[in-house]
Amino acid sequence: MFSFIYVEKRIEKHPRTLKILSQFPKSTVITCEHYGEIFNRHQQDFRIQKKDPCLILAEKHNKRIMPAPAEYGLNTTHNYYFSHMLNCIYDCRYCFLQGMFQSAHNVIFVNYEDFIEDIRALAVKTKEPMWFYSGYDCDSLALDPITEFSKSFIEEISSIDNAFLELRTKSTQVRKLLEMKPRNNVICAFSLSPAAVIKTLEHQTPSLAARLSAAKKLQLAGWPVALRLDPIVFIENFRAEYTFLIEQITEQLDFKTLHSITIGAFRLPKGFFKTVKNLYPEEPLFSSQFSSDNGQVSYVKSTEKKILDWCEESLKNHNNCPSIYRQTLN
Repeated sequence: MFSFIYVEKRIEKHPRTLKILSQFPKSTVITCEHYGEIFNRHQQDFRIQKKDPCLILAEKHNKRIMPAPAEYGLNTTHNYYFSHMLNCIYDCRYCFLQGMFQSAHNVIFVNYEDFIEDIRALAVKTKEPMWFYSGYDCDSLALDPITEFSKSFIEEISSIDNAFLELRTKSTQVRKLLEMKPRNNVICAFSLSPAAVIKTLEHQTPSLAARLSAAKKLQLAGWPVALRLDPIVFIENFRAEYTFLIEQITEQLDFKTLHSITIGAFRLPKGFFKTVKNLYPEEPLFSSQFSSDNGQVSYVKSTEKKILDWCEESLKNHNNCPSIYRQTLN
């Protein structure tokens, strides 16, 4: 899967490093002083690297737990995100990561224990319910068979009374979760889109049917499952495509027991939008009518409101609709 793996010298003997490397006996392993030497190089070609990205094993030293953006979350007070990885193995055209990072390589920070220690310290200090979001700078579960992230974090965070963990993913890699006892304070949140959006914009990701199947398995096993319809993309035949998506959700999942649903229209920071548009100048998505406000590019307000109003109403038309949260810039 990875032809080349870079390893920081300080963690080359770390047990997690050795375990990950054992899964790639044919890869060429190269040591480095700091992951930034490879990941942050200037004049990298994201599109070329995406065809054959390298893996980088590193140690995260600071800023492990960060305040979540204001529009991210479930209207709760204490929201944080953390990234045990940087970048994603998927290739979604709208993804902000390709606007934020110069490199398409994948970084895994192996010092999970330090992340967990920081989370414990915050939880003890705050004492109120706190939400920790994984999957902001990566997909939470896409490389879970390699990283064993879910097993390592769930076992620790589930013992913190006031901590809630959201695993946000497009992946179907749920086997390790199914081997564990479900935890009420760990929510598995699946990002869903209509099949047409997946086909044209979410390259290399599992199909809608596969994602729904994975979500159903977790529901049947007793895990709290949430859905993230974000970003909602204003495509041709928008209503028909999203109506069918909602029908698939209500038919295949236990709708009434879903933890929550979030909805949010396509949006990107202005600088990221410019970078991504330059990567894909022929992409129709970036030819839509957008507005720029407070450093963010999104659909014009009237269009965004119509999209979210219609989607929310369509969901609520079904009985026993779970809580719906809007992810907006306001």
